[in-house]
Amino acid sequence: MKSRLLAGAAAVVLAIVGAMLVISYAQGADQRAVKNLEPVAVLVVKTAIPAGTPVESMTASVTTEQLPAAAVTGSSLKSFDGSKGKVAAVDLVPGEQLVTERLVEPEELKTQGSVEVPAGLQEVSFQLEPVRVVGGRLAPGDRVGVFVNLEKGALEDKLDVETTKLTVRKALVTAVQRAPEPAPTAAPAPTASADPNAGNPQDTTLPTGSLMLTVAVSDADAAKIVFAAEYADIWLSKEPANAKDSGPRIIQRSEVYK
Repeated sequence: MKSRLLAGAAAVVLAIVGAMLVISYAQGADQRAVKNLEPVAVLVVKTAIPAGTPVESMTASVTTEQLPAAAVTGSSLKSFDGSKGKVAAVDLVPGEQLVTERLVEPEELKTQGSVEVPAGLQEVSFQLEPVRVVGGRLAPGDRVGVFVNLEKGALEDKLDVETTKLTVRKALVTAVQRAPEPAPTAAPAPTASADPNAGNPQDTTLPTGSLMLTVAVSDADAAKIVFAAEYADIWLSKEPANAKDSGPRIIQRSEVYK
Protein backbone atom coordinates (compact mmCIF):
# COMPACT_ATOMS: atom_id res chain seq x y z
CA MET A 1 0.00 0.00 0.00
CA LYS A 2 2.79 2.39 0.96
CA SER A 3 4.68 1.56 -2.20
CA ARG A 4 1.61 2.45 -4.27
CA LEU A 5 1.25 5.77 -2.46
CA LEU A 6 4.92 6.54 -2.98
CA ALA A 7 4.66 5.63 -6.66
CA GLY A 8 1.61 7.84 -7.08
CA ALA A 9 3.28 10.73 -5.29
CA ALA A 10 6.39 10.30 -7.44
CA ALA A 11 4.25 10.31 -10.59
CA VAL A 12 2.55 13.55 -9.50
CA VAL A 13 5.91 15.17 -8.72
CA LEU A 14 7.32 14.07 -12.08
CA ALA A 15 4.24 15.43 -13.87
CA ILE A 16 4.61 18.78 -12.11
CA VAL A 17 8.35 18.94 -12.85
CA GLY A 18 7.69 17.97 -16.48
CA ALA A 19 5.05 20.67 -16.87
CA MET A 20 7.39 23.25 -15.35
CA LEU A 21 10.17 22.20 -17.73
CA VAL A 22 7.83 22.47 -20.72
CA ILE A 23 6.65 25.94 -19.65
CA SER A 24 10.22 27.06 -19.00
CA TYR A 25 11.33 25.77 -22.40
CA ALA A 26 8.45 27.50 -24.16
CA GLN A 27 9.21 30.80 -22.45
CA GLY A 28 12.87 30.40 -23.31
CA ALA A 29 11.96 29.68 -26.93
CA ASP A 30 9.93 32.89 -27.10
CA GLN A 31 12.80 34.86 -25.63
CA ARG A 32 15.27 33.24 -28.01
CA ALA A 33 12.98 34.01 -30.96
CA VAL A 34 12.68 37.66 -29.94
CA LYS A 35 16.42 37.83 -29.38
CA ASN A 36 17.07 36.38 -32.82
CA LEU A 37 14.66 38.86 -34.40
CA GLU A 38 16.42 41.78 -32.68
CA PRO A 39 13.58 44.32 -33.08
CA VAL A 40 14.73 47.67 -34.44
CA ALA A 41 12.69 50.89 -34.34
CA VAL A 42 12.60 52.53 -37.79
CA LEU A 43 10.52 55.15 -39.60
CA VAL A 44 7.79 53.72 -41.85
CA VAL A 45 5.62 55.72 -44.25
CA LYS A 46 2.02 55.90 -42.97
CA THR A 47 0.37 58.05 -45.66
CA ALA A 48 1.56 58.84 -49.19
CA ILE A 49 4.30 61.47 -49.43
CA PRO A 50 4.73 63.18 -52.83
CA ALA A 51 8.20 63.73 -54.29
CA GLY A 52 9.58 67.10 -53.27
CA THR A 53 7.91 67.13 -49.84
CA PRO A 54 10.25 68.70 -47.22
CA VAL A 55 11.29 66.58 -44.24
CA GLU A 56 9.71 69.17 -41.96
CA SER A 57 6.30 68.35 -43.49
CA MET A 58 6.63 64.55 -43.18
CA THR A 59 6.16 64.16 -39.42
CA ALA A 60 2.44 63.42 -39.62
CA SER A 61 2.92 61.04 -42.55
CA VAL A 62 5.36 58.61 -40.91
CA THR A 63 5.33 56.39 -37.84
CA THR A 64 7.90 54.46 -35.82
CA GLU A 65 7.60 50.67 -36.02
CA GLN A 66 9.50 47.76 -34.47
CA LEU A 67 10.77 45.53 -37.29
CA PRO A 68 13.04 42.45 -37.22
CA ALA A 69 16.66 43.36 -37.83
CA ALA A 70 16.72 41.03 -40.83
CA ALA A 71 14.02 43.16 -42.48
CA VAL A 72 15.77 46.49 -41.85
CA THR A 73 18.19 47.89 -44.41
CA GLY A 74 21.45 49.50 -43.42
CA SER A 75 20.19 52.93 -44.51
CA SER A 76 16.79 52.81 -42.79
CA LEU A 77 16.16 55.93 -40.73
CA LYS A 78 15.30 55.80 -37.03
CA SER A 79 14.64 59.54 -36.83
CA PHE A 80 14.87 62.70 -38.92
CA ASP A 81 18.02 63.82 -37.11
CA GLY A 82 20.50 65.10 -39.66
CA SER A 83 17.89 65.17 -42.45
CA LYS A 84 16.51 68.67 -41.96
CA GLY A 85 16.31 70.71 -45.13
CA LYS A 86 16.05 67.66 -47.38
CA VAL A 87 13.08 66.63 -49.52
CA ALA A 88 11.60 63.36 -50.81
CA ALA A 89 13.44 62.30 -53.95
CA VAL A 90 10.48 60.22 -55.19
CA ASP A 91 6.87 59.54 -54.24
CA LEU A 92 6.85 57.55 -50.99
CA VAL A 93 4.09 54.96 -50.53
CA PRO A 94 2.49 53.70 -47.30
CA GLY A 95 4.24 50.71 -45.74
CA GLU A 96 7.76 51.35 -47.02
CA GLN A 97 10.69 52.03 -44.73
CA LEU A 98 12.12 55.52 -44.97
CA VAL A 99 15.72 55.18 -46.11
CA THR A 100 18.50 57.71 -46.52
CA GLU A 101 18.53 57.38 -50.31
CA ARG A 102 14.93 58.63 -50.47
CA LEU A 103 15.88 62.04 -49.07
CA VAL A 104 17.94 64.50 -51.09
CA GLU A 105 18.86 68.16 -51.11
CA PRO A 106 16.32 70.34 -52.99
CA GLU A 107 18.98 71.25 -55.56
CA GLU A 108 19.66 67.59 -56.25
CA LEU A 109 15.96 66.90 -56.83
CA LYS A 110 15.81 69.73 -59.34
CA THR A 111 18.81 68.30 -61.16
CA GLN A 112 17.34 64.79 -61.21
CA GLY A 113 14.07 66.04 -62.67
CA SER A 114 15.50 68.51 -65.14
CA VAL A 115 14.89 68.08 -68.87
CA GLU A 116 16.80 69.84 -71.61
CA VAL A 117 14.62 72.29 -73.51
CA PRO A 118 14.86 71.80 -77.28
CA ALA A 119 16.17 74.77 -79.24
CA GLY A 120 13.46 77.17 -80.39
CA LEU A 121 10.99 76.28 -77.62
CA GLN A 122 10.11 78.15 -74.47
CA GLU A 123 8.81 76.99 -71.09
CA VAL A 124 5.47 77.94 -69.60
CA SER A 125 3.87 76.80 -66.32
CA PHE A 126 0.29 76.33 -65.20
CA GLN A 127 -1.45 74.78 -62.22
CA LEU A 128 -4.08 72.02 -62.26
CA GLU A 129 -5.67 69.53 -59.87
CA PRO A 130 -4.67 65.83 -60.22
CA VAL A 131 -7.86 64.75 -61.99
CA ARG A 132 -6.92 67.01 -64.91
CA VAL A 133 -3.32 65.77 -64.99
CA VAL A 134 -3.74 62.02 -65.63
CA GLY A 135 -4.22 61.49 -61.91
CA GLY A 136 -0.91 63.20 -61.21
CA ARG A 137 1.02 60.38 -62.92
CA LEU A 138 3.29 62.64 -64.96
CA ALA A 139 7.04 63.13 -64.76
CA PRO A 140 9.62 65.31 -66.49
CA GLY A 141 10.30 63.93 -69.95
CA ASP A 142 6.70 62.85 -70.60
CA ARG A 143 4.70 64.26 -73.52
CA VAL A 144 1.20 65.62 -72.98
CA GLY A 145 -1.74 66.75 -75.03
CA VAL A 146 -3.35 70.01 -73.89
CA PHE A 147 -7.15 70.07 -74.20
CA VAL A 148 -8.87 73.46 -73.93
CA ASN A 149 -12.55 73.81 -72.97
CA LEU A 150 -14.37 77.04 -73.84
CA GLU A 151 -17.93 77.76 -72.72
CA LYS A 152 -18.54 80.05 -75.69
CA GLY A 153 -16.86 82.10 -78.36
CA ALA A 154 -14.78 79.39 -80.04
CA LEU A 155 -16.99 79.11 -83.14
CA GLU A 156 -17.75 82.28 -85.05
CA ASP A 157 -21.11 80.96 -86.29
CA LYS A 158 -22.08 79.48 -82.89
CA LEU A 159 -20.82 81.89 -80.26
CA ASP A 160 -22.79 80.36 -77.37
CA VAL A 161 -21.73 76.73 -77.95
CA GLU A 162 -19.41 74.88 -75.53
CA THR A 163 -16.35 73.42 -77.26
CA THR A 164 -13.35 71.23 -76.52
CA LYS A 165 -10.25 70.89 -78.66
CA LEU A 166 -6.90 69.14 -78.36
CA THR A 167 -5.09 72.42 -78.88
CA VAL A 168 -1.44 71.53 -78.23
CA ARG A 169 0.00 68.17 -79.24
CA LYS A 170 2.85 66.22 -77.59
CA ALA A 171 4.12 69.06 -75.40
CA LEU A 172 7.32 68.14 -73.53
CA VAL A 173 6.98 68.16 -69.73
CA THR A 174 10.09 69.72 -68.19
CA ALA A 175 9.03 69.92 -64.53
CA VAL A 176 6.30 68.63 -62.20
CA GLN A 177 5.85 70.19 -58.78
CA ARG A 178 3.29 68.95 -56.28
CA ALA A 179 2.02 70.90 -53.30
CA PRO A 180 2.71 69.11 -49.97
CA GLU A 181 -0.29 67.25 -48.55
CA PRO A 182 -1.84 68.78 -45.42
CA ALA A 183 -1.32 66.95 -42.16
CA PRO A 184 -4.01 64.24 -41.82
CA THR A 185 -6.66 64.69 -39.14
CA ALA A 186 -7.65 61.98 -36.73
CA ALA A 187 -9.98 59.54 -38.46
CA PRO A 188 -12.99 57.98 -36.69
CA ALA A 189 -12.65 54.41 -35.49
CA PRO A 190 -13.42 51.91 -38.31
CA THR A 191 -16.71 50.07 -38.14
CA ALA A 192 -17.14 46.36 -38.73
CA SER A 193 -17.67 45.39 -42.35
CA ALA A 194 -18.90 42.20 -43.91
CA ASP A 195 -16.57 42.70 -46.84
CA PRO A 196 -13.12 41.25 -45.97
CA ASN A 197 -11.52 43.45 -48.64
CA ALA A 198 -13.06 46.68 -47.36
CA GLY A 199 -11.21 49.25 -45.30
CA ASN A 200 -7.83 49.12 -46.99
CA PRO A 201 -6.83 52.81 -47.27
CA GLN A 202 -3.92 52.05 -49.57
CA ASP A 203 -6.33 50.74 -52.22
CA THR A 204 -8.54 53.84 -52.14
CA THR A 205 -6.03 56.64 -51.62
CA LEU A 206 -6.44 59.42 -54.18
CA PRO A 207 -3.90 62.14 -54.96
CA THR A 208 -4.72 65.49 -53.39
CA GLY A 209 -3.41 69.01 -53.77
CA SER A 210 -2.56 70.89 -56.94
CA LEU A 211 0.27 70.28 -59.39
CA MET A 212 2.40 72.85 -61.17
CA LEU A 213 3.28 71.69 -64.68
CA THR A 214 5.97 73.23 -66.84
CA VAL A 215 6.05 72.38 -70.54
CA ALA A 216 8.32 73.33 -73.43
CA VAL A 217 6.32 74.57 -76.43
CA SER A 218 6.46 77.04 -79.30
CA ASP A 219 5.68 80.70 -78.71
CA ALA A 220 2.27 80.29 -80.37
CA ASP A 221 1.36 77.29 -78.22
CA ALA A 222 2.61 79.09 -75.10
CA ALA A 223 0.18 81.92 -75.82
CA LYS A 224 -2.69 79.41 -76.18
CA ILE A 225 -1.84 77.76 -72.86
CA VAL A 226 -1.60 81.08 -71.04
CA PHE A 227 -4.96 82.19 -72.43
CA ALA A 228 -6.59 78.88 -71.50
CA ALA A 229 -5.12 78.95 -67.99
CA GLU A 230 -6.53 82.45 -67.50
CA TYR A 231 -9.89 82.33 -69.25
CA ALA A 232 -10.80 78.68 -69.95
CA ASP A 233 -10.37 75.13 -68.59
CA ILE A 234 -7.43 72.83 -69.29
CA TRP A 235 -7.20 69.04 -69.24
CA LEU A 236 -4.09 67.02 -70.08
CA SER A 237 -3.59 63.61 -71.62
CA LYS A 238 -0.41 61.58 -71.52
CA GLU A 239 0.49 61.59 -75.20
CA PRO A 240 3.70 59.73 -76.16
CA ALA A 241 5.56 60.71 -79.30
CA ASN A 242 4.08 57.76 -81.21
CA ALA A 243 0.44 58.51 -80.26
CA LYS A 244 -1.99 58.54 -83.19
CA ASP A 245 -2.79 61.98 -84.62
CA SER A 246 -6.27 62.14 -86.16
CA GLY A 247 -5.94 65.79 -87.07
CA PRO A 248 -7.54 68.90 -85.53
CA ARG A 249 -11.12 68.48 -84.39
CA ILE A 250 -13.42 70.66 -82.34
CA ILE A 251 -15.83 68.74 -80.13
CA GLN A 252 -19.24 70.23 -79.34
CA ARG A 253 -22.47 68.70 -78.07
CA SER A 254 -23.48 67.33 -81.45
CA GLU A 255 -20.09 65.59 -81.82
CA VAL A 256 -19.93 63.75 -78.49
CA TYR A 257 -22.08 60.76 -79.50
CA LYS A 258 -20.71 60.35 -83.02
